[in-house]
Amino acid sequence: MNRALPDVRLRVPTDEDALAWHRVFDDPEVMEFHGGRAAERSVYEELTARQRRHDAERGFCLWTMVGPGDEVLGFTGAQPWPHAWGPAGQIEIGWRLGRAHWGKGYVTAAARTTLERVRAAGVTDVVAMVDAGNARSIAVTRRLGMELAERFTLPSSAQEGHRYRLTL
Repeated sequence: MNRALPDVRLRVPTDEDALAWHRVFDDPEVMEFHGGRAAERSVYEELTARQRRHDAERGFCLWTMVGPGDEVLGFTGAQPWPHAWGPAGQIEIGWRLGRAHWGKGYVTAAARTTLERVRAAGVTDVVAMVDAGNARSIAVTRRLGMELAERFTLPSSAQEGHRYRLTL
């Protein structure tokens, strides 16, 4: 069954979005595959500032997802892989969504817009790094047409991770 994707807007994160992200992600279920709890607010302040730089320099970033009534739903976008381990030099597509918004198609809609934007910025392929136990994110990679390219051990948790790849 194909259902229509919801309307979702993507915007470059603002200073205020650091607080919104902190609030939306302050949920153990949301953070299950990201350390179990929301990071300190200062981490989100640095992250939103870094994303503004990425957008200015590259034309893409992890954008704030905005839904009906201008509600901040989470983020979706792309950025250079930010860690010393893993696919250095590659562009990672990623998403994180507040629990109240799961299962409504927001991430898939926003990720498709992200793929259009990074393609327009000249990116030729993207990766998604997903914990092997994260069935919801794996389902999004499949809806985007991504293929499993590698299985590896996550250094933060010693759990299995997957690297998905998509040529644009």
